[in-house]
Amino acid sequence: MTRAVAITSIEERSSTSYPEPFRAVVAGRHFRRLADAFALTQFGVNLVRLAPGAMSALRHAHSAEDEFVLVLEGTPTLATNDGEEALAPGLCVGFPCGTGAAHHLVNRSEADVIFLVVGTRADRDAVDYPDVDLKFEPGTDGPGRFTHKDGTPY
Repeated sequence: MTRAVAITSIEERSSTSYPEPFRAVVAGRHFRRLADAFALTQFGVNLVRLAPGAMSALRHAHSAEDEFVLVLEGTPTLATNDGEEALAPGLCVGFPCGTGAAHHLVNRSEADVIFLVVGTRADRDAVDYPDVDLKFEPGTDGPGRFTHKDGTPY
C-alpha cells in the first residue's frame, strides 16, 4: 500500500544535466521529483522553486513529451515562441509535444516562484533549444546525450 508523504520529506535538488557552458543558466532552480518518490514511470511530476533571477531551463521544445505547468506561488514570466506572458498563482499552461512550442519560465520578481510540472516520460524524446547551439538526442540503447546543432557532442 502506498502511503502519503510530506513534500518536504522529498529531497530538494538543484542539479542539471546541461553541459558547460549552459549549467549556470539554471542556477537558482530547485526541484523535488515527486513522481520518483512513488516509483511512477509513465509520467514525471516535479515541484520546482525558482529563486529571484532564476530560470526553469533554457527555452526548449520536446518532440515526444507533453508538458503541463501549474503556478502555485509567485509571478513567473513565461517565454514562448509568441513572446512573453506574466503568470500568477492558479494559472496553468500546457505544451503539446511535436509542435515546436519552445518555452521556459523566468523569475524576474523579488520572491521565490513555485510551480508544478507534469510531463510524460518518453525514451524517444528529442529536445530542441532554439536560442542556443544545443540539442538533446535520445539514446538508442541507453541514456540520451546533448550535442551541438550539427550533431557533434559536448
